[in-house]
Amino acid sequence: MTETAARTSAAVSRPDVLRTLFWYRMLAFATGIALLTGTTALILKSLAHVPHMEPGTGLVWLFHGWLYLAYVVVTAMLGLKMRWPLHRYAVVMAAGMIPTASFIAEHYVNRDVRRRLGL
Repeated sequence: MTETAARTSAAVSRPDVLRTLFWYRMLAFATGIALLTGTTALILKSLAHVPHMEPGTGLVWLFHGWLYLAYVVVTAMLGLKMRWPLHRYAVVMAAGMIPTASFIAEHYVNRDVRRRLGL
């Protein structure tokens, strides 16, 4: 076991970290899908001049906002358990606001957490 894995495992239990990682992954995907849906709808509404999409796009952005809030909270919980440096918090949280970035961040966070836990 490496020093980092020992330090992480001493702070919290492995099942607790894995449960938080599960919720992080679900919210990263949901936030990414909502963001891509909203971006696609916005592009279609603006470029294809589809006026009847207005109420739907507003609801998509509202849904993304709530998902993003939950994503930030779960990211903070995971970061505290894994003792991330501050810049990692900022990058991973910002990934929920950039189309497709949450999928990329999820891949690297999942790989890093599993490596640090020795899985």
